[in-house]
Amino acid sequence: MDENITTIHITQALSSSMIVDLIDKYPNLEEITCAPSVFKRTSKRYIDALKQLDINVTTKYEWGAKPKSNDIEFYVKKLSDEGLSAKQISQKLDISLNRVYYLLRKSNAKYDNRKRKNNHSEIKQLKKEGLTAKEISEKLDIPLRSVYYVLNRK
Repeated sequence: MDENITTIHITQALSSSMIVDLIDKYPNLEEITCAPSVFKRTSKRYIDALKQLDINVTTKYEWGAKPKSNDIEFYVKKLSDEGLSAKQISQKLDISLNRVYYLLRKSNAKYDNRKRKNNHSEIKQLKKEGLTAKEISEKLDIPLRSVYYVLNRK
């Protein structure tokens, strides 16, 4: 029982048992908010009964996660401008690679993924020098499948 809470937000249509539980749990309840779609699915009888108990039911949008302002976007852009690859940025900041790509696109950074593409002539030259695909992959720090793609391309 929490006596300090006067407003709650619900995500499913009200039912008689739900109303009883809410009143028991929040004795000083004054307002229940919900999304418009939930409000439409709630019986008018329940809304009127709550009004008689001086509890208003109103619509309010509570969509999505709240944005976090932790300057990560700034650091991602800065590291990209310094020439670090997305993978290196991901490892350095301990965030997912997909998040790095998203933040770079979001910040409208002049991050052109094509400039990160593998140098085909360098890969072919290393192959001519006798290195295996795995050795080329490790030397250039690129995926093995990318090396095979370049070498098998006609």
